[in-house]
Amino acid sequence: MRKLWLELALVFVSLAAIGGLAAWYVNHSGWTLFYGDAEAHLDIARRTVDSRKPGYDQLGTVWLPLPHLLMLPFVRNNRLWQSGLAGAIPSSACFVCAGMFLYAAIRRCAAGASAVALTALGLFALNPNLLYLEAVPMTESVVLAALMALLYFTVLFRQTQSFASVIGAGVACLAASLARYEGWVVIPFVAIYFLMVGGKRRWDAAVVFATIAALGPLYWLGHNWWIYSNPLEFYNGPYSAMSIYRRALAQNIAPYRGDHDWPAAALYYSTAVRLCAGWTTVAIAIAGLAGVILKRMLWPVFFAAIPPLFYVWSMHSGGTPIFVPTLWPFSYYNTRYALAALPLLAIAGSGLVLLTPQRWRTWIAAALIMLAAAPWLIRPQPSDWVTWKESQVNSITRRAWTQAAASSLAGPYHSGQGIITSFSDLTGILRQAGIPLREALHDGDEPAWMAAMTRPDLFLHEEWALTVAGDAVATTIQRSSLKTGPRYHLVQTVKVKGAPVIEIYKRD
Repeated sequence: MRKLWLELALVFVSLAAIGGLAAWYVNHSGWTLFYGDAEAHLDIARRTVDSRKPGYDQLGTVWLPLPHLLMLPFVRNNRLWQSGLAGAIPSSACFVCAGMFLYAAIRRCAAGASAVALTALGLFALNPNLLYLEAVPMTESVVLAALMALLYFTVLFRQTQSFASVIGAGVACLAASLARYEGWVVIPFVAIYFLMVGGKRRWDAAVVFATIAALGPLYWLGHNWWIYSNPLEFYNGPYSAMSIYRRALAQNIAPYRGDHDWPAAALYYSTAVRLCAGWTTVAIAIAGLAGVILKRMLWPVFFAAIPPLFYVWSMHSGGTPIFVPTLWPFSYYNTRYALAALPLLAIAGSGLVLLTPQRWRTWIAAALIMLAAAPWLIRPQPSDWVTWKESQVNSITRRAWTQAAASSLAGPYHSGQGIITSFSDLTGILRQAGIPLREALHDGDEPAWMAAMTRPDLFLHEEWALTVAGDAVATTIQRSSLKTGPRYHLVQTVKVKGAPVIEIYKRD
């Protein structure tokens, strides 16, 4: 037991050092908010505590709430919010939790073989794409922490039949279901697992687990019904992936690759997996499958396969596009979804160590970890990390107009003047300019927002307006200026090639 606690302490310190160093390096390099989604996650958390109408309603829809809730203790701090570290800190903490639970789960499955668990941990935690995502305000490390905790408690239950492990599994699955939607998909499979391995208590275990885990989806359906009068607002509302896709199709945009095409969906997802994990890790995992099958370490592999299969299914249904630079249209989009397959590859790869004699296992584990890291060490540059490259390529224009608009607004704007804008990528301008979100009237501030937009002559009092040319705010400002409402004049136009025009208005 003392050896186990020492191992876990060393694993914790190592993961904390790796994750913390990655977060520092990413922030020091200025990459923390390259992803537009990272900016959005950070600002959703901020607006719950800093807005005209702070509180629960600001959590919104589509994105599940747990990642934003984890940011709340940090996002109140202006410095942490402006730097993005308010979102990076909980993400890095979840990375540590994910690695700890993965190590503990595989060690139990391998009858206490530390080398096997170390192999899985090394293949998982030393991947530069995961290290980049855990260092920014994204949701990947949050759901991975919950899923690896769920894996650990299911393994623990099979070995101990402890009802405490059932409750632990339920709570872990509840967390996963409040972090990402693949957390919903695992619920029935884990419930069936409890029925299969629970012995005489199998029905009690399955029912208790399912009851706790189902609270997440039920809560989110209730949340959407209460706030938006539509339980499926996150699925078919105007900001949902489905609605965005339908609007794109209506504008004659080509269908996503993989839409109702299983071979294409599998090809694009597997290509993204290879780019995220590296070809050596994929090769190690394929070779290691023989070990996990022969040693009957089947449940961890089956469990870890559910999230990547969910993404292939989601691509087939048309709800999830993935673009990779090696396949048409030769661009980057959602490559980070391939990280859902990283636990599967890590667990399968550890099977190679299971096949080796005890005295050689530590050396084989070290060799496999070095082999998996070789492609990244040979060319240690971020352009080879597909998730970083995606965020960098897709944010070039946004970062340019955000910087320009923030510089134009930061000096002339004075506290209390008020600014009307939409809650979108434009919010990043306020953050970078150091303007608290409570200074802004945006579409999350109902009913004041609707009143100002429909009757600006009576309810629009803000001194400034920040718009994308032609958007709803710009239209309201221009209509108001032509009629009896408050008049605004255009004081700054930010134009960046390939990006929408940003307009800043000042009230006369």
